[in-house]
Amino acid sequence: MALEILIDGQSVNVELLSKTGNIHQVSIDGKIYEVDLAMVERGVYSILYKNKSYNVELVLGKEPKTYTIHTLYNSYDVDILDAEAKYLRGRKQDHLEDNLAISSPMPGKVVKILVKIGDEVKAGDTVIIVSAMKMESEYKVKSDRIIKDILVKEGDTIDGNQPLIIIE
Repeated sequence: MALEILIDGQSVNVELLSKTGNIHQVSIDGKIYEVDLAMVERGVYSILYKNKSYNVELVLGKEPKTYTIHTLYNSYDVDILDAEAKYLRGRKQDHLEDNLAISSPMPGKVVKILVKIGDEVKAGDTVIIVSAMKMESEYKVKSDRIIKDILVKEGDTIDGNQPLIIIE
């Protein structure tokens, strides 16, 4: 089964070629990978590839078939674009580029706030770092914005999907 997946807005084609136990052979944009994939706990996976270990956390997004994937150093927004998702996207009337609030999809602790109210930030700038499940995640803006409000301070414990920073 082949899927089109958007990873931070970049389209990739992924196809599961075979599966034997935990060994998965996948094609990503035509390049074949053989990985040992195991679910460690709900939403957390261990991936072994070329004798290197990678841990990822998969967090369900607000929309169906949308996820945030957290790795040791980065987080990625992922949309699975099957026929149903493409149809639903085409029917949406309201196309907002970004949410106006930056939030963490899971509970955690604010490690560092890198901006102040009134700061102008460029696309890709990190604005806040949150620690959750022993991993630090950097949250970035997707387009040029201005920091309107900061709702938390360093050291605060936060809830999942709690607004942290308001941008305009």
